Amino acid sequence: MNGRTGAGAGGEGTVVAGVDEAGRGPLAGPVVAAAVILDPALRIEGLADSKRLSAGRRAELNLEIRERASSFAIARVGADVIDAVNILQATMQAMREAVGGLDASPDEVLVDGNRCPVLPYPARAVVRGDASVAAISAASILAKVARDREMIEMDRRYPEYGFARHKGYGTRAHREALLRFGPSPIHRASFAPVRAALHHGVQERDRS
Repeated sequence: MNGRTGAGAGGEGTVVAGVDEAGRGPLAGPVVAAAVILDPALRIEGLADSKRLSAGRRAELNLEIRERASSFAIARVGADVIDAVNILQATMQAMREAVGGLDASPDEVLVDGNRCPVLPYPARAVVRGDASVAAISAASILAKVARDREMIEMDRRYPEYGFARHKGYGTRAHREALLRFGPSPIHRASFAPVRAALHHGVQERDRS
């Protein structure tokens, strides 16, 4: 999904896109990436690493970013692709798709972390960029809000796992549910705890 509002991203200054992801670590659900070009004429107060914000504050900033950013795009890569290509490559794919969804061409792309996807624009990795670069902070907020909302929706489809509470991360309750119910279609079979649950299910069937 993408959007463009407010003033254009052009002008004399360098057009910078910030990129971040949410969901590399969970045992279930997609990895989601966002790319954001902020409008320098429409300041957004309070941008920060999404993990350091409350859910309510993230929701407020999510709306403000969508209204005030020059351009933004969000992309997701599901568990099936994660299992096929591994989580790192799936994350790079989501980032590429997010940047490709922007309505404007950036002069430079700044990516949170220590590596960048292959892009048709100059790109630079920024360690802890979600806490120091406003456009990356904005991307982290959009990505996390989008992913959290998807996992809440998945909780309605697969209520036995508690996705609305832990968003797919490997909490004790989630691991216990995995062993009790076996993996769902959105679990990442390539992740060790999910493989263990699959193996446990096979053993249980063999005993019956």
